[in-house]
Amino acid sequence: MQERVLKIAVIDDEKSARDSIKRFLEKDGFRVETYADGLSFLRDIRANPCNIALIDLQLPDINGLDVLEKLKELYPDVEAVIITGHGSIETAVDATRKGAFHYLTKPCRKNDICTMVDRVKEKIFMRDENHKLQDAMHGDGLIPGFVGASPAMQEIFKIVQKVAMVNCNVLLEAETGTGKQVVAKAIHELSQRKKKPFVYFNCGGFTEELICSELFGHERGAFTGATSTKKGLFETASGGTVLLDEIGEMSMSMQVKLLHVLQERQIIRVGGNRAVDLDIRIIAATNRDLKRAIDQGAFREDLYYRLNVVRIQLPRLSDRKDDIPLLVAHFIRKFNVSFDKQIKNISPSAMKHLMRYSFPGNVRELENMIQRAVALSDGSEITLKDLPQTIRDLAWGDVDEDTLIPLEEVEKQHISKVLEKTGYNKKLASTILKVPRTTLWRRMKQFGLDRKGDN
Repeated sequence: MQERVLKIAVIDDEKSARDSIKRFLEKDGFRVETYADGLSFLRDIRANPCNIALIDLQLPDINGLDVLEKLKELYPDVEAVIITGHGSIETAVDATRKGAFHYLTKPCRKNDICTMVDRVKEKIFMRDENHKLQDAMHGDGLIPGFVGASPAMQEIFKIVQKVAMVNCNVLLEAETGTGKQVVAKAIHELSQRKKKPFVYFNCGGFTEELICSELFGHERGAFTGATSTKKGLFETASGGTVLLDEIGEMSMSMQVKLLHVLQERQIIRVGGNRAVDLDIRIIAATNRDLKRAIDQGAFREDLYYRLNVVRIQLPRLSDRKDDIPLLVAHFIRKFNVSFDKQIKNISPSAMKHLMRYSFPGNVRELENMIQRAVALSDGSEITLKDLPQTIRDLAWGDVDEDTLIPLEEVEKQHISKVLEKTGYNKKLASTILKVPRTTLWRRMKQFGLDRKGDN
């Protein structure tokens, strides 16, 4: 798909600066409009919208901060970069708190502007992708409660929609944390059984006696403590759906009893002698390779084929990474409600490193990460520091563009701060900086920090 062309507005009263920025940004493939003052830009943007605005802080008619505030009021999705002189860095930093993406200090070199615009572009395209995924999430071909727009998930959606309409058993094979229970619930919700019960039972970690009692129910006096008759889960799910999770952990003798249920559609309560007819759909789920279990004598082949009328294999999260931005947005909304937070997004750097991670715990692991991040975040954006160490370790050796700036910019900002504190007394400033006065003078020239009339 061809990448859309972004439009940039440059608002600066210096014609040479406007023309220079317009020239090299257009060479990079952007559409550029220039304005000599803030009011003309604000009048024009209604009919001539842009994606990015480069706003000089000092304009001849109104302050650049006023332009920023009005722009964000009218078009909150337009990203703004403030351009400021050396004496207004604190004001520019304040502008970022009011919605500006970042700021640049004069004189702005071509490389500085292009790097900044590329960062803004990355954020805009990420937001566009999230919007597309959100639209897809509410479109046709999706299943209730399941988030995903990748090709792998679209195939799952198609199968789920088809199988929901027929009354057959389903076998879900997938790794832990991929969403087997969500898919089973979706099949139920899309079927004619949706108004009847959906019952979940985990077959792992229980004795056979307990499984029999829970699934088949028992008669009064069937065993010690059975003081009354109890319906089992198969009976209580009458007309609905039963999900048997971890089916591969079921003992061989219990598998025989389940096979009888599937063949006869009847159960007999523990301690009873009367058959009870069943009207249920069975969905079995496992993270084991059942064919290998059959070869090893741990799973009955006849039961396998009874369960495996339709087999659905859910993809690992590492096989559907295109869905990670949508899942992150979904979990942020979910945990904003749980924790009464107002997290709006995730930083490009944090998202980049999430996309690099292998997620052995699949969607459940991602959900836990975002839950932690929303709980710990102090701002309106999840950043790399809010994510677990396993994700932060991926950034080791990388340049984190969210927090790091070039060494030259650090030097420039420090010299500017010392000059401001000393009232531009270059003798005192050179003493504090421990550099010769001639070196300080050259640095001031280089960084555009010299002022006319200074000695």
